[in-house]
Amino acid sequence: MQSQSTNGSDASELIKIATFNLFNFIEPPGAFYEFENIYTQEQWQKKLDWIATYINEHQPDVIGFQEVFTPDALAQLTQRCGLEYFAVLDTPEVVDDFIYSKPVVALASRYPITEVHNVTVGDGWASMMGLQDDFGFSRKPLRVTISLPKLGSCDCYVVHFKSKRPLFDAQELNGLTTPSADSSGGNVGQLLSIEALAQWGSSIQRGCEAALLRYSMVERRTQTGNPMVLMGDFNDILSDGVLASLTSVDTRIKPDPLLGEVEHQLRDHRLKDAYELYQSSQYSLSCQQRPATHYYFAKGSVLDYILLSSEFDIKNSRSLAEVGRYETYDRHLINPRFERDSQSTDHAPVMITISIRH
Repeated sequence: MQSQSTNGSDASELIKIATFNLFNFIEPPGAFYEFENIYTQEQWQKKLDWIATYINEHQPDVIGFQEVFTPDALAQLTQRCGLEYFAVLDTPEVVDDFIYSKPVVALASRYPITEVHNVTVGDGWASMMGLQDDFGFSRKPLRVTISLPKLGSCDCYVVHFKSKRPLFDAQELNGLTTPSADSSGGNVGQLLSIEALAQWGSSIQRGCEAALLRYSMVERRTQTGNPMVLMGDFNDILSDGVLASLTSVDTRIKPDPLLGEVEHQLRDHRLKDAYELYQSSQYSLSCQQRPATHYYFAKGSVLDYILLSSEFDIKNSRSLAEVGRYETYDRHLINPRFERDSQSTDHAPVMITISIRH
């Protein structure tokens, strides 16, 4: 586990928030994607134990989950770990009664949940962006309103943006679109160009999901004024241009002179990376490289994030809380042991500790 130091606040004034990609959480005899992908009872129990160990050791108060195929089993597990409240709305697709696809997101909380809502694409915005009218999220984001101590109602969003997996198979499509192709399915140049189209299609989907979600969050914020937390598997680097709309501050909007500088007008609707907020806090003493949350072969990257609204930014004079700790639980990725980690996850859970300000 790689973590950064915490502050000396009283435990009653700390709130822990985590995001956790569970990696094919499905109770047998259900299968994920293919009929042979079924856990044995021993494998399933080992997976349950691994997740429970993490929750019991780190004690998150709010935790957003991705890759959930059987929500009822997850609700039972988290409740046994002391997270009394659970939220899920979407349902995975099931083929032949036992083969599951399109997992959903969920959230568990130690504090009362007052409202649950699936985020959808706002009327008309998809077509205005040049998309088809029926454009939708690859996995519906979940908005859960939680009554947090001393903060009151807080809107927590759980997401699992479109993966980088190409939208279609280059070799299959090349065989369909080039009748004169040789028996190998076409030349390498054709395959590469088709694959580039398929990969960019995934990027378009992911980027549009991010932009449309931000609009939905701001719309909700305008109505309620609730603090916002966005957590999940973004399937991309936050600084990449595809996801820039989530935290972008570059604008041509002209400020209303009666309301002050545009920076102040935008502040309340901006999201900031919890890691950067931690690094800018008075408690951060570490300048080490940010730990990766996912590895593709030997290359690590940060795909799992927690973003926060201005209430959690100490540079905001009206902030209510600050990020006092940031942890990446990556032992199973960088130093795995089969007997302990064989049924863990391919992502590192990320957890932050929020300190209530006086």
